Amino acid sequence: MRSHLDAKCPSCAKRNRQLRIAQCREGWHLDQEPSITPDEPTDEQRWLVEFRADLQARRDQADALGEDTTDWDAAIEGVDAEINQAGMRGSVLGRTLPKRTRSTRRRQDAPNLPKRRMTATTLGRTFESSDGKVYRPSLFVTLTLPSYGKVRDGVPVDPETYDYARAARDALHFSKLVDRFVQNLRRVAGYDVQYFATVESQKRLAPHLHMAIRGTLPRAEVKQIAAATYHQVWWPKADTVFFDGAHLPVWEDGAGYLDPATGEVLPTWDEALDQLDTDENATPLHVIRFGDQVDVKGVLAGTLDADQCIRYLSKYLTKSLGDTLDTDNPAQRQHAARMVEALRFEPCSPACPNWLHYGIQPKNAKPGMTPGRCRSKAHKPDHLGYAGRRVLVSRKWSNKTLAEHKQDRRTWVLEALGQPDEAPDPHRYIWKPVPAGDANVPPLAMRLLRSVAERQRWRTHMAQLQAQADGQDLSATELGRAA
Repeated sequence: MRSHLDAKCPSCAKRNRQLRIAQCREGWHLDQEPSITPDEPTDEQRWLVEFRADLQARRDQADALGEDTTDWDAAIEGVDAEINQAGMRGSVLGRTLPKRTRSTRRRQDAPNLPKRRMTATTLGRTFESSDGKVYRPSLFVTLTLPSYGKVRDGVPVDPETYDYARAARDALHFSKLVDRFVQNLRRVAGYDVQYFATVESQKRLAPHLHMAIRGTLPRAEVKQIAAATYHQVWWPKADTVFFDGAHLPVWEDGAGYLDPATGEVLPTWDEALDQLDTDENATPLHVIRFGDQVDVKGVLAGTLDADQCIRYLSKYLTKSLGDTLDTDNPAQRQHAARMVEALRFEPCSPACPNWLHYGIQPKNAKPGMTPGRCRSKAHKPDHLGYAGRRVLVSRKWSNKTLAEHKQDRRTWVLEALGQPDEAPDPHRYIWKPVPAGDANVPPLAMRLLRSVAERQRWRTHMAQLQAQADGQDLSATELGRAA
């Protein structure tokens, strides 16, 4: 999934938003179990996997002989990229390093969660009325983060006491908290809950979640799940600054980053985690929870409430998180600037250069890293710490991928235009350089004008078809009233 639907082209942004609206509407109130079966591998996919296996065997052989494997590793990385582009997910090798495990015992300050026996369904419960009509309600849930200080009109009343450090860390790890909420939701519901959710920014610049959930649960249970959901960030401590200003670690080939004063090699990321694992009194770097404000609304298919919720879910998809900032309000601009400053040296991932600020080499460290200059979008003003996906869709939501929804839209348009829906031949064009002054190629301005004229003809035709459809709907409404 794309992380968000921002687009420099307004038409592309509108089209992407319409695709998400269709995806949300089709999956929210399904009455039949989605059937997800993987496609048979193509000849190209089989060949890529076999070729990847051959490269790995030769790379391992070279490594066993003590030879340099740089070229083999580069070739394997390129083939892995082609495998993913060919439509296959995952990694050929799977997990190559042992996974770090921690106790799954719940925190003492978190409420317990009930647990139901899981059933193999994604649809949720139905309810039958006295007249025999069956209802299949769903939920629309809004979750927010806790308060960091009193605010008025999206601006802290007292910026000095506002907890920007906690707000920054909550924004950075908000996506993990959402994943944990979904796990707990399925555990309590007792079925494979499916969801369509979007993340946007509140006026106070904290991310919050709107989630359409297929099926229903008691409101009290949903609020209980939100209150009992938390995520612990088991990273090394990032509270004591060791390197700042001109006193920064220096890179040495073969060793990594060194303390410029003593020449001591800084602990690597894995070494820092090993030390954390062996410390019996260790505590997580951060614990993130939802706030007390949890809104739960029941929704029925085909109602005005359902359409309104879908529009609300997709309202801000064509905007960045920073677009909620009131640029005409100096106080809110200063609030955003303080938030960005709080994020500046906060580690956003194991590979963040900001770990050098706290005396630890980032994961996969490389020369040129400087604390306070991480290129991750989490540190950019437009994202305000949240670097996760803006649209979150479960795999069994609409029983279609976004590409399939796009194909449905294309099929409908072609049928409306009276054109056959045939898959284009990938070899229908022959690409070759055109020499300057070729008489067979019109000037660029002429080609652009022709393309614009063709698009205008299509748009006019579609407008006529839409007007005809609106006229038919109006006629049917008038007939219904007359009857």
